[in-house]
Amino acid sequence: QGVPKPFTEVIKANIGDAHAMGQKPITFLRQVTALCLYPELLKEPSIPDDAKKRARRLLAACGGDSVGGLSPPPPPPKKRDTPCHCHLPLLYMSPSLSLFAVPGAYSASPGIQLVRGDVATFIQRRDGVPAKPEDIFLSTGASDAIVSILKLLVAGEGTSRTGVLIPIPQYPLYSAAIAELSAVQLNYYLDEEHCWALDVAELRRAVAEGRRHCCPRVLCIINPGNPTGQVQSRQCIEDVIKFAFEEKLFLMADEVYQDNVYAEGSSFHSFKKVLFEMGPPYSEVVELASFHSISKGFMGECGFRGGYVEVVNMDPEVKQQLSKLVSVRLCPPVTGQILLDAVVDPPQPGDPSYELFMKEKKEVLSALAQKARLTQEIFNKSPGIHCNPVQGAMYSFPRIELPPRALAAAK
Repeated sequence: QGVPKPFTEVIKANIGDAHAMGQKPITFLRQVTALCLYPELLKEPSIPDDAKKRARRLLAACGGDSVGGLSPPPPPPKKRDTPCHCHLPLLYMSPSLSLFAVPGAYSASPGIQLVRGDVATFIQRRDGVPAKPEDIFLSTGASDAIVSILKLLVAGEGTSRTGVLIPIPQYPLYSAAIAELSAVQLNYYLDEEHCWALDVAELRRAVAEGRRHCCPRVLCIINPGNPTGQVQSRQCIEDVIKFAFEEKLFLMADEVYQDNVYAEGSSFHSFKKVLFEMGPPYSEVVELASFHSISKGFMGECGFRGGYVEVVNMDPEVKQQLSKLVSVRLCPPVTGQILLDAVVDPPQPGDPSYELFMKEKKEVLSALAQKARLTQEIFNKSPGIHCNPVQGAMYSFPRIELPPRALAAAK
């Protein structure tokens, strides 16, 4: 209403949108994406050859000319004595004609096969455990994949309705999706006094209480934590996997902040890596879906909406139903898939883009680590506010102590 305010700007701190807060894009990621969107840039001498090579490879996977930009449209059909007009649309839409060699067309519903293969290679390189492209489904950010998996798992009525265990504090996507699907939210509380640690005894309590009115089937883990910033130890992950095995729970591991680990002594351990290092029976039985995204980490490319889910030990018939489910939304954004490919297959030592890529990546992660320390220090210097160390992710979760007079006034 035009009323003057005692401030000059509003800083949005409610969501992890790195570029909206001034983080600079990684040059290589944007170059590959730009080349795929406008192949005429392949003629530009200032763009490194490795970015061009990557773009040509991706363009070829999109089904078109890998060098010359847009393929020319096909010639018009020859006239026939007896026209068959009903066949013309089928002729012009035939994939064999490759009308346009740009990522403006749909991809396969689970994603471009080449990108799924590159994601599998990335996971295998990260974990030292085999990964298969057919177990990977590309998605519109991790959020889309999380909702798809929940849709797949929610079933039953009354006391047989699916119960989903989620951490408190939590990322609101989970509670919102659970409500939308009419599943049952089962809260397990992280231990603030021990840096937001996950205690298996608390998981047991949540499952036992849940069984009184629903059927607990799913356990959601966010590591590194959102919004609490903790990084789980390997031992903690082992304990969670053993618990999921005992209780026959499907594990959902939200690992989108795996690049964001700052605290000394903390390391990211993927649930899949730990699961397979534990060996049988866990590695053969425990069902797992793990999620990653281009929106966080050092990339911060929220607007491109790219991500993936890898499923492990999922029954083949259930995986077939997942394939049907993702086909309903046609395909994830192809631009997001392209950028995801550049993330999981970055420049290697000796490549023209390598030094700049590593420099930019280290600068982003160093700045985030410095901001994590600064946030914690400022909160803890403020009267009535306590904040645990931010071990990872992009958030702190301070506790505010209300003074006695404020409590008395509220009463």
